[in-house]
Amino acid sequence: MSKETFKSFVKNNPSLIDFVNSKEKTWQEFYEMYELYGANAKVWDNYIKGSNNSLKPEQAVKELVNMIKGIDLETVQKGITNVQKTISLVQDLGFGSMKPNIYEKRPNFEHFND
Repeated sequence: MSKETFKSFVKNNPSLIDFVNSKEKTWQEFYEMYELYGANAKVWDNYIKGSNNSLKPEQAVKELVNMIKGIDLETVQKGITNVQKTISLVQDLGFGSMKPNIYEKRPNFEHFND
């Protein structure tokens, strides 16, 4: 998402200006929220005047589809691969099945099992 799309989002939602003027939020915070959640997230309900908190089923499905579109599957796959490698490494080091060492006392004067 670019700065231009954020600017058009602010133009469509001028109530955000009130929050910046009252110093409750900064433009940087709003921009970061826009980058993270997008324009159609529920996070904006607190800041956009006249927004209805209850979604119609069509809107809920549309929001869900938009959220799924925003997921980067390659990043998810890389994360899963890294977790699998870490688990494998821990198991290879033996931490997965640690057993206490059992000490057996040798009899006195018996050095080489004579």
